[in-house]
Amino acid sequence: MATLHILSHSPFSDSRMGSCLRLLGAGDGLLLSGDAVYALQPGSITRQALELMPDSVTLHALAEDLDARTLTDLPERLNAVDYPAFVALCCHYDKVNSWL
Repeated sequence: MATLHILSHSPFSDSRMGSCLRLLGAGDGLLLSGDAVYALQPGSITRQALELMPDSVTLHALAEDLDARTLTDLPERLNAVDYPAFVALCCHYDKVNSWL
């Protein structure tokens, strides 16, 4: 059963991202929103972890949050989505897990 995991907190403030990455399975998706997009900063350990995820896990981020934090030089595998696409992702997966 494929799950969309949604992270919205900075990966540098607690261990949610690490816990989430350990639970990702084949066919799952990870959506970064809010301060979680800071995980994509070039040269960071979180960026490296995201780039090393298996290809069977899709990586998404809210485009509005990337723009608000002026993050550029993003991984090729990243799919930047708007809010309608975010809703479509939630409908695509069997389950949605928000890491509050």
